[in-house]
Amino acid sequence: MNRYFLDVHALQTVPPSNLNRDDTGAPKSAVYGGVRRARVSSQAWKRAIRTYFGEEHLLDPDELGVRTKKVAEILAARISERRPSLQDAAVLELAAAVIEGATGSKVEAPRRNAKEESGEEAAPRSKYLMFLSARQLDGLADLAVEGADDIRAYFQNKKNKARAKEIADTLHSVDIALFGRMVADSADINVDAAVQVAHAISVHRVENESDYYTAVDDENTAAEPGAGMIGSVEFNSATLYRYAAVGIHQLADNLGQGLQEDEPLSTPVRRAVEAFVQSFVESLPTGKINTFGNHTLPDAVIVKLRTTRPMSYAAAFEEPVTGDHHGGHVREAAERLSVYVPDIERTYGDEDTTRTWVLSVGPNTAALAPLGEKADKLSALVASVGQAVADRMDGAPTLS
Repeated sequence: MNRYFLDVHALQTVPPSNLNRDDTGAPKSAVYGGVRRARVSSQAWKRAIRTYFGEEHLLDPDELGVRTKKVAEILAARISERRPSLQDAAVLELAAAVIEGATGSKVEAPRRNAKEESGEEAAPRSKYLMFLSARQLDGLADLAVEGADDIRAYFQNKKNKARAKEIADTLHSVDIALFGRMVADSADINVDAAVQVAHAISVHRVENESDYYTAVDDENTAAEPGAGMIGSVEFNSATLYRYAAVGIHQLADNLGQGLQEDEPLSTPVRRAVEAFVQSFVESLPTGKINTFGNHTLPDAVIVKLRTTRPMSYAAAFEEPVTGDHHGGHVREAAERLSVYVPDIERTYGDEDTTRTWVLSVGPNTAALAPLGEKADKLSALVASVGQAVADRMDGAPTLS
């Protein structure tokens, strides 16, 4: 298929919070445009997006995967469902052998703390996080049952080992197709990510602050004044610019056939795109969320479906926003984008093959309205983007 990209941009204001900490516990930051900015790493937000798929039931469990070192335990549970007669130790050994055969990754009991508190041997684990889809795990469980009587001899047959690797390299889940997978011991079953997520940065200068807090001991008497605990936590507040790019062609290659054999290839891609757009907008990293309760949603979202290369609009904020006379940053940030976006699109984009949607909240983002089709609700935006992607894949015109 032709190359298509989906760019998703958002302005999101977050009150006092610590979404993503560094090794000292302080909110992450970066210097951009010569000043210190608040930063939320791409890894933190990708994790939030991926977990949101399942938490909000945006996708069927069969379309999702699991990333864990405990992959032998996950597979063993599926094997036991198919062959309950297998003993716990035997089924774990069988699962470990199948994972090794399919991925080339060594799966063995941890060297340290080899026994759990119960005195039993610790379950075997992979050396690194293994990312497998639900359907891949089901396929490997079926294969394990087939070769359960002597799995070592079973894998001496090259055709059986090739089948195991094929199972691990087909029927990828949506999260694997979007975010990719690296298997260090078997690079030929790596999956190139279809999504690139930028580090979110504030559109303005930010200085971290510190909250000194105390906790009272409920059982203290009047004769025992003072705090039972004291501490401090760093935080900041910011209007963030967020950006992600989805390679629709790469996503389609990664997903291949959907859950139903008779559905068109555009159907699983549409489901994945719709889930990603909604999750990108609504998800939030949970760092210190109980402390700050910083549950906000974007003030504005811009989505572009294009044939030209992806384009971030971060350069609109290389000169930091200083705030209007009321002290806020959203209005000026929106006005910056309203000027910068048409300019860079006119210079580098292709108006004839690009479609744009705008979702915004409140008068401070009014300047963005002329940039594209107005979406009144997130659900309408998600559905319209998904339909446009499917139409592009199916060869139908999508520009209105």
